[in-house]
Amino acid sequence: MASVAGNPVRVVETPDMGIVMPDGCRLSARVWMPDDAGTRPVPAVLEYIPYRKRDGTLPRDEIMHPYVAARGYACVRVDMRGCGDSEGLLADEYTEQELQDACDVIAWLAAQPWCTGAVGMMGKSWGGFNCLQTAFLQPPALKAVISVCSTTDRFADDIHFRGGCLLGENLGWGAVMLSYSSRPADPLLRNDWHADWLRRLDAEPFLSARWARHQTRDAYWKHGSICEDYSRVQVPVLSIGGWADNYMNTCSALVENVNATAIVGPWVHQYPHTAVPGPAIGFLQEAVRWWDRWLKGIDNGAEADPAMRAYVLDSEPPDASPRHRAGTWVADTWPPAEGSSLTLALSPGGRLGGAGGMLDTPVNTPQHLGMSTGEFFPMGLNAEMPGDQAADDALSVCFDGQPLDAPLQLLGRARLRAIVSSDAPLAFLALRLNDVAPDGSSVRIAHGMLNLCHRDSAEHPQPMIPGEPVPVDIGLDLMGYRLAPGHRLRLAVSTTYWPFVWPSPRAATVTLHEGTLTLPVHQGGQPWQPPPPEGAAPWAHRVLREGRAARRIERDLIAGTQSLIVEDDQGEVENLTHGLITAEAMAERWTIRPDDPLSAEVTIRWTQSLRRGNWSVRTEAEARMTGTETDLRMQANLTAWEGEAQVFGRSWDETVPRHFV
Repeated sequence: MASVAGNPVRVVETPDMGIVMPDGCRLSARVWMPDDAGTRPVPAVLEYIPYRKRDGTLPRDEIMHPYVAARGYACVRVDMRGCGDSEGLLADEYTEQELQDACDVIAWLAAQPWCTGAVGMMGKSWGGFNCLQTAFLQPPALKAVISVCSTTDRFADDIHFRGGCLLGENLGWGAVMLSYSSRPADPLLRNDWHADWLRRLDAEPFLSARWARHQTRDAYWKHGSICEDYSRVQVPVLSIGGWADNYMNTCSALVENVNATAIVGPWVHQYPHTAVPGPAIGFLQEAVRWWDRWLKGIDNGAEADPAMRAYVLDSEPPDASPRHRAGTWVADTWPPAEGSSLTLALSPGGRLGGAGGMLDTPVNTPQHLGMSTGEFFPMGLNAEMPGDQAADDALSVCFDGQPLDAPLQLLGRARLRAIVSSDAPLAFLALRLNDVAPDGSSVRIAHGMLNLCHRDSAEHPQPMIPGEPVPVDIGLDLMGYRLAPGHRLRLAVSTTYWPFVWPSPRAATVTLHEGTLTLPVHQGGQPWQPPPPEGAAPWAHRVLREGRAARRIERDLIAGTQSLIVEDDQGEVENLTHGLITAEAMAERWTIRPDDPLSAEVTIRWTQSLRRGNWSVRTEAEARMTGTETDLRMQANLTAWEGEAQVFGRSWDETVPRHFV
């Protein structure tokens, strides 16, 4: 990425601008704006997240926000209530308080003498969620949104449940937030940091159990899900996703339902000017163009951009840490003007295609299947993306197509429609659509899953009646992929997907009686050439201790268990601007016996430390999850130290009844 020198206008920065909410709670903002904004007001662009502007997102903030500010905007990076340097307490994701604060911040920004009154909102992940949710509430000054790696449906398409299946990341994300939100404000900005820190720690929620209790698409999940009424989103939306992430479906959902355009690249869960795998693009130029059109009214044609700009991946050997993916950018209407569907029957003998007919194929897969799935939202190159699927394919029930005579390009979502029965009331199916090369290696193109209790309704699920055949419709994720000649398509079907999905309470056998797979074939489209990545100068820092990462699978021949171990030590880094020294480390262990779903166990540990001079603090968070046939058990511990003295300790031990998982 090129660092652009010689900014178009001079930018001034305010590291701690106070924005006081109607209830008196002061939110802390870091603001960049042109130095003459006081006499020549500019639009404001808000990023509003819980990830600590003073250290957490600072490296990316300093690349992004000064760049945009230099092009005539006030860029405002706000720590949410109860996070970073802001006052108050954090209670949960996307609460009514959080979204009301967003509306109040927007109104405050619009009223400032340096602002024209027009406000845009942008963000990735949590920030991508809440900018859509804020648009849903229609604050008058909000004129446009850029949402990256987000969702429109909190139940169907987030880290808690997918297709009604309880995700392993539900515990993982709860552990992350327990750790992230346990840190205090910076004493240089808050004289009351110590008392405020103790209040935060005392009110700290362990959210994984709360989320897991909501096993249906109830009011808890409907809140914040803009799909409940897309018509309420009246402002233009630029939606961005990545094929290596698990939030790509939002791009098509928004383009189909609101005034939106979308860009989907090969990327992990990062902004696309810094993301891997490459090619990265000039996201900041695209953002400025978007803001110029909708916040300044410049007639630059952004409203006529193609509905979908997608990077169609080419067949390549499997790699869980690719720096670059071969492919081609295409731009098209949505649904594609020259798209078509190809329906292939699941035929006896494991064939994908042919005459179809009755299969009566039992699916009962080992519990450790899925170790090569990768992370829900991979962040980088530590083998977090899906690797070779061949080992998991060997444990699955597979339906293989014939080797292709010509390339096959897919853009859209595949669907499996099938008749199935189960020998247990609670069971799920996981599907992987794979590209199988002549050498037998297997690359995951897309996946999908369905908790069979949710076959008719996510709001009113019903257990399966053992032995009774029922129709199911399982959608796979949005994909853009071109298979090479000589390769073949494979649909891999399993009743397990560890650790992506928490296992069913019994090792269920699901019988596939018949089925068809419909594929979104794509022809045509226009080439698109995105701008190259640019950004402001990177942050000034010094590495005091290098980090290290590991990801491995262990097989215990005595205990009969298989474990996925993930370790990520970020090292220790000093900010040379304000002197804060930060360190972060994480270790996860996901263990299961291939023959016993109730052996599933996960432990996650996080350590955070901050120091400057004689001041130092440290927090340690640990989460654990196990299950019985009737309940899930979720435990956590949180401890905090100031120097060598422990100042806080708390434990949680919660039991969640299994109603539908």
